[in-house]
Amino acid sequence: MTEAYIAGAAMIPMGKYQESSYSGLAVPALLEACRTAGVALKEVQAIYCGHAFGGMLTGQRIAREVGIGGIPVINVDNACSGGATAIQSGFRSIETGEHEIVLVIGVDKLTQFGGGTLPLVAEDIEVQQGMVMPALYAMRAKRHIHERGTKPEDLASVAVKARRHGALNPYAQMRKEVTVEQVLASRPIAEPLTLFQCCPTGDGAAAVVLVSDAVRRRAPAPAARIRASVLHSGQVTAGFRDMLRPEITFHSARDAYEQAGMGAEDIGMVELHDAFTIAELVYYEALGLCPVGEAVPFLHSGASTFGGSVVVNPSGGLIAKGHPVGASGVAQAVEAFWQLTDQAGARQIEGVRTALTHVTGGGIAGLDHGACAIHIFERAN
Repeated sequence: MTEAYIAGAAMIPMGKYQESSYSGLAVPALLEACRTAGVALKEVQAIYCGHAFGGMLTGQRIAREVGIGGIPVINVDNACSGGATAIQSGFRSIETGEHEIVLVIGVDKLTQFGGGTLPLVAEDIEVQQGMVMPALYAMRAKRHIHERGTKPEDLASVAVKARRHGALNPYAQMRKEVTVEQVLASRPIAEPLTLFQCCPTGDGAAAVVLVSDAVRRRAPAPAARIRASVLHSGQVTAGFRDMLRPEITFHSARDAYEQAGMGAEDIGMVELHDAFTIAELVYYEALGLCPVGEAVPFLHSGASTFGGSVVVNPSGGLIAKGHPVGASGVAQAVEAFWQLTDQAGARQIEGVRTALTHVTGGGIAGLDHGACAIHIFERAN
């Protein structure tokens, strides 16, 4: 086994690119990632492309545009976890010695659907009954209000923090700060969630170059070592599901910390799957950032923003940066790389040495989530 590193990373600003193709979105990110890694396209030994709605051979179409051929191109569809799963696959190929230099791309174009909620699989029994993702998270929010005494203002405060962070990020889709009052007054989506408490739909692409320890030693440069890479699928549960205890994230976090030889207290920054405001509160606890039942006090204490014990979603998260599904897991890794190599600009976390990224994918009847990927990165000396 060999160590694996992110040697270069890039993304395009998240937004709405209605006239662009998947290749048009991805090529600028992959070229910049290779440039920052000091890797020529001809040196790339494999490509892993995460997406959810790109159709057949998305990775090959992108590779064709930059003249890459002959090497393995693996397309990864794992819903919102597609990009992170592509990183996990690339990491394994480096770790086992199969490859020394791989390119990981995450890309999706949601404007192709013309707005509204994302299409889910029609054969799923809960989808047939009308389930959509905003409704699922709204039920979680209602349960949080019922069990924990959470107030609408508490949920809105998550969005306020996300937008405040996003205002510092030139790659974020939403870059205007908002107040609690503005969040609560925005258009109702699924009670108690309002528009500003939901991640915006849009398009985006991100890319990272993964290299082996041997490659990195040839030309040492700022890099992020991958200390843990964990991917879980959901456990089938008939009947009651505890909506405030996402077992898939609890278990994935436990295994990631064990793999990295760290605990939650050792993590300096987190990019977590805040598709809706309630998700951030739930995942504080699932990732071990605070005790169960203490998410709201943890948020209001300032522990999860700049100057706190762990900066959560310094990029603005999905709520501010945007959530082009298959791109999000890779975009999280790009943010981690930038932070760990002191390239995050106005949102740079002083002295940060470790980072965790977390993304869940898909709603399926009987499962907490379809997939969960967690990565832990460390500043390379």
